[in-house]
Amino acid sequence: MKIIVMGASGHGQVVADVLFQMWTKGREMEIVGFLDDDVALTGTKVMGLNVLGRLADLPAMPHDCVILGIGDNAVRARLFAELSCAGKRFATAIHPSAVLAPDVVVSTGAVLCAGVVINTGGRVRENAILNTCASLDHHSVLEPHSHVAPGAHLAGNVTVGEGALVGIGSCVVPGVQIGAWSVVGAGAAVTRDVPERTTVGGVPARQLA
Repeated sequence: MKIIVMGASGHGQVVADVLFQMWTKGREMEIVGFLDDDVALTGTKVMGLNVLGRLADLPAMPHDCVILGIGDNAVRARLFAELSCAGKRFATAIHPSAVLAPDVVVSTGAVLCAGVVINTGGRVRENAILNTCASLDHHSVLEPHSHVAPGAHLAGNVTVGEGALVGIGSCVVPGVQIGAWSVVGAGAAVTRDVPERTTVGGVPARQLA
């Protein structure tokens, strides 16, 4: 399976490393290289992989599927929709060190980084990110295009809405709903529901914007 990573910056490199670690554990795949809209990167190597061109060059590149290595949720959601409409297949990246209960469901295009833990009933929807050493406790859900940043911990029955960002080192108490396209600031402690398109932060978390 030939995979192209869309995006060669920091998160794209993390995604490529997850795929590499999967390969070392026997997964049959070939990381063809990166595509990135920073034209200064075209023709260079990142992590020993070629930066083949810009994102729009994808049709000319031999590949079986793609994976999005872009941290910005809105941009990642837009590209996922465009590529889906073009009939592209998406790889799913799960680091070998991730610990998942047997009934966890991980949807296409999702990325689970090193040290992730997901307990029973967990759901990670399309194109969502559960980043380094983050955890999702029982029956919690990450909706499409959401991102739980490194070291964040979600208790049971939490829902992170579409496109929402849960910032680095934050925590969420049981049963909380985080609205679509909302942002939880770094280190926040979320103790009550967060409306859609709202930014919260602090301990306990309060609305900032």
